[in-house]
Amino acid sequence: MRELKVELGERSYPIYIGEGILEQIGSFFAKHHIGKASPLLIVTDEYVAKHHLAIVETKLREEGYTVASYIVASGEKSKSLSVLEKVVAAALEAGLDRKSTVIALGGGVVGDLAGFVAASYMRGVRFVQVPTTILAHDSSVGGKVAVNHPMAKNIIGAFHQPEMVVYDTATLRTLPDREVRAGLSEMIKHGLIWDADFTAWMEENASKLISLDQEALQYGLYMGCKVKSIVVSQDEKENDLRAILNLGHTIGHALEAVSGYNELLHGEAISIGMVGSAKLALRLGYPEHIYTVTKRILQAYGLPTRLSQHLNTDDIMSAMLHDKKFMEGNMVFIVPTEIGKVEINKNISSAWVREIVEELKQEA
Repeated sequence: MRELKVELGERSYPIYIGEGILEQIGSFFAKHHIGKASPLLIVTDEYVAKHHLAIVETKLREEGYTVASYIVASGEKSKSLSVLEKVVAAALEAGLDRKSTVIALGGGVVGDLAGFVAASYMRGVRFVQVPTTILAHDSSVGGKVAVNHPMAKNIIGAFHQPEMVVYDTATLRTLPDREVRAGLSEMIKHGLIWDADFTAWMEENASKLISLDQEALQYGLYMGCKVKSIVVSQDEKENDLRAILNLGHTIGHALEAVSGYNELLHGEAISIGMVGSAKLALRLGYPEHIYTVTKRILQAYGLPTRLSQHLNTDDIMSAMLHDKKFMEGNMVFIVPTEIGKVEINKNISSAWVREIVEELKQEA
C-alpha cells in the first residue's frame, strides 16, 4: 500500500492507495477516530453499488458502525440540487447528526455530490472519499465539492476536505474501457502541468495503464495524487497556484454543459480542452512541440482531440462566460509554456478562443 498526506495543518489527511484495501476500511475508520455512536451514510451510484457497496457496508458493520446507504443514478445528471435534496432526506431518515460521517463511494460525480451533502448538512459533517474510478484520483483529493446548474458545471459548491481518501485499485477492474481511458486523461494532465518526466512515463506506459496493470496503475495514481496534494497544500482555495489544475477545463467544462452532460465523459471533454490550451500556447509564441506532444499522448490513450461539428460554437462560448474561471471581463486559461509547466493567463482574447473552438472542429 502507498500512502500520501495532504498537508493542511489541522485539516491534513492521508491518501491510502492499494489493491484490496476495502477489506480494511473498518480499521481505517477506527484509526482515524470516526465515532461509532452516530450513524454513517454511504452515497453511491447504481453501477458502483452492484460491485462494491456490500463489502463496504459489511466491513464497517463488522467494526461496529451503524450504516445506511443511498443509491443515486449513475452519471453526471445526479450532480444536481434535486438529487442533493433527496440525499439530505435520506440522511435525516437515517438519523445522521453533527458527529456523523458521509462516505462517498464512487467516481467524481458521487464524490462531488456526497462531499457537498457533507459540507452543507447541519452546516458541515465529516466525510470520507472512497474513489472507484481513475478519474476520481483527481476529484477525491483537495476538498472541492459541488453540484451542477444547467448553465454551468460545479457552480454550486464549497471547499470541504475529507477525513481521508481510501483508494482500492482492485475496484478499477469493474470499469468499462471508455471510463478507464477518460480517467487517465486527468493523470496525463497532472504530468503536463507539473512533471515532464512523469509525462514521458505516461506516454511510455500507455498500454499498461489502459490494461490496468497494477504496478503501473498504483504508481500513476500515486504520482497524480502527489501532484494534486502538493498544489492543494500550497493553495487550498484556489486563490492562485491551484488554478493550474484546471488545464483543459475552461473549454472542457463548456463542452460538457453544451452537450447536456451526457455526450462526453469528463475526461474526454478535458482531453479536447487540453488540445485547445496547447493551441493557445502556439498563439502566444510557445514551442510547437507542446501541441504535438500533448496531442500525441492523448491519442495514445484513445482520447478525443477534436470537437464534434454539431456542437454550436456560440453555445460553447456562452457556457464559458458562466464558468468560474471567467473573471473581470477576461477569459482565464491555464496555458502550457513547456511540457510540465504552465502559466495562469488572465487576458486571453475571446476572439482567439472562438477561433480555437472552430479549429478544434477541424483537427485531424
